Amino acid sequence: MLKAVDLSKIYDNVTALDSLNLTVHAEDVYCLLGANGAGKTTTINLFLNFVQPSGGNAFIKGLDVVTYPLETKKYVAYIPEQVNLYRNLSGMENLEYFSALAGNKDYTKDDFFAFFDEVGLRRTDAERRVAGYSKGMRQKVGIAVALAKKAEVLLLDEPTSGLDPKASNEFSSLLVKLASRGCAVLMATHDLFRAKESGTKVGIMSAGRLMMEAATDDLGHAELERLYLETIDG
Repeated sequence: MLKAVDLSKIYDNVTALDSLNLTVHAEDVYCLLGANGAGKTTTINLFLNFVQPSGGNAFIKGLDVVTYPLETKKYVAYIPEQVNLYRNLSGMENLEYFSALAGNKDYTKDDFFAFFDEVGLRRTDAERRVAGYSKGMRQKVGIAVALAKKAEVLLLDEPTSGLDPKASNEFSSLLVKLASRGCAVLMATHDLFRAKESGTKVGIMSAGRLMMEAATDDLGHAELERLYLETIDG
């Protein structure tokens, strides 16, 4: 579903991403780990076609994102560290707007409430202005948008940063639910615990290179932490 082939990005003679080869299948929750500057966000931005690669290719559903920028975006939902919503609109109005923007104009209000029910946002909160939302509530609206869009690919950049443990756990559970329905999830994160708990695979990056990857079932929490520290210190 998601594939990077020798994907590279150079900014002003500095290599931000160095020949990345990566595959994320449907039902995978692939967690990219690494320190700041490791290349995680650059990878996400290249799949989103926010920046152009210096070399190699990024594919979504077999389509090169540079050659087919509009087509590939139809399949993708993106949740950054701070979800961008219209603060003066309610959660419901935001969901209605972004769904229409994606071409889904046939949903009823009951349909939208059903999406909020699924992500655990109370209906009374869905009708409140987003300006009064916590970060966790905004993230739930982001997942509701992905559900309404019927996204087949979910790209996330540090989505659990700043969330309290309960909100972080709820968010991770939503990712697992989406993946179980066939979504391919690629998440850049610093959170080793959540990567182990919700991820199916982890990849550890350092200085723009993917240094190692493993199935989370093959790693305990302590072993993942050890590998991470050895990789970024090495």
